[in-house]
Amino acid sequence: MPTVKPRKKGDAERPAGAPVPAQAALEAAALHRELLRSMLLQRRFEERCAEMYAIGRIGGFCHLYIGQEAVSTGIIHQLRGDDYIITTYRDHGQALARGMSARAVMAELFGRQDGCARGKGGSMHMFDRQLGFLGGHGIVGGHIPIAAGVGFAIKYRGGDQVIVCFMGEAAVNNGAFHEALNMAALWKLPCLFIIENNRYGMGTAVERASAVNDIYKRGASYDMPRDVVDGQDVLAVRAAAADAIARARTESTPTLLEIRTYRFMGHSMSDAVAGTYRTREELEQYLKRDPITLHRERMERDGEITAADVTAMDEEIKRIVQDSIDFAEASPELPLAALLEDVTVETTS
Repeated sequence: MPTVKPRKKGDAERPAGAPVPAQAALEAAALHRELLRSMLLQRRFEERCAEMYAIGRIGGFCHLYIGQEAVSTGIIHQLRGDDYIITTYRDHGQALARGMSARAVMAELFGRQDGCARGKGGSMHMFDRQLGFLGGHGIVGGHIPIAAGVGFAIKYRGGDQVIVCFMGEAAVNNGAFHEALNMAALWKLPCLFIIENNRYGMGTAVERASAVNDIYKRGASYDMPRDVVDGQDVLAVRAAAADAIARARTESTPTLLEIRTYRFMGHSMSDAVAGTYRTREELEQYLKRDPITLHRERMERDGEITAADVTAMDEEIKRIVQDSIDFAEASPELPLAALLEDVTVETTS
C-alpha cells in the first residue's frame, strides 16, 4: 500500500487524548457524525446501484465510488453553496455529497424524467446548476480546461468562489491537464485540482503509465502549491482541502492535491472486482483501510458515537436509498419528442 506522510493541520492536529473544550468537542462530534453519514449514504447508494445494474434497471456505463467516499466528503462538505464542482464519470457519490437528492440521482441512473438531467445524462453526467454541480464528464481529462474556464469567469466577475475539479490519476497524462494547470497558475485562478489516485486507470497501474509516480510533484512545473493526502482518512482530506480552499478564495491561487485512495470495486460494472490486473491479496490489504470503518472507529474511541447510533443511522440511510429506487421506478420515461428538446438554443432578436 502507498504511504502518505500524515498532515499536522486542522482536524488532524489534536493529539489523541488531548483535552478539548466542551463546546468545541460537541461541534467536532456533530461534524464527524455529518461526515460519517455522508460517506455511509454514498456507500449504501452505490451498493444498491450495483444491484439495480445487475437486474437491468440501469443501462449503459456505471462506475461506482465505493472506497473513495472520504475524498468527496472531506472536500465538498466545506464548500459554500455558491462554489462550483466539476468531475469525471465516477460522479454519483460526489453528487450526493454536494446535496443532490438520492431520488434525483437514482432517477437519472434509471433514465427517467425526474432525474437531475431529465434522464438524458445517465450515470456519467450528473448535473445540477442550482447546486453548482457542473457535471460528470465522460471524456477523460476533457473537463479540466472547463474548470480553468470557470475559474477565469469567477475572477473576471470579481467573485470569491472556488471551482473544485476532480479527476483520476490517468487524466494527468493528457495534454489538457498540463494546458489547464499552466493557465490556472499563470492567471492565478481560484481552482482546486483534485487527483483521485486510486492506482488504476481502468486496468493499468499508475507505475506502468506515469514516469512520475508521486503525481502531486507535477504541480512544481507550474509553481503551484501541491500536496499528497491520505485519501482513506476523511479528516486528513478535509484539512488539506481547507488550506487549498482558503488559498483559492483569498489569494486566487490554484492548488494541486494528489489524494491517494482505492476503489474497492472494478473500474466499471463490466469489470470484475479483482480482475486480472490486481490480486485478491492487494484488495484485501486496502479493505483494511476502509474510510468509513476508520472514521467510525475513531469516533467510537473518542466517545462521539455508539454502535447503536451507527446502526440507527445505517437503517435510516437504507430507507432513503430504497425510497430513491421506488421513486425512480415510478418516474415516467421521457416521451420520444423529448429527443429534440435541449438540443439547440432559441433566441429572439
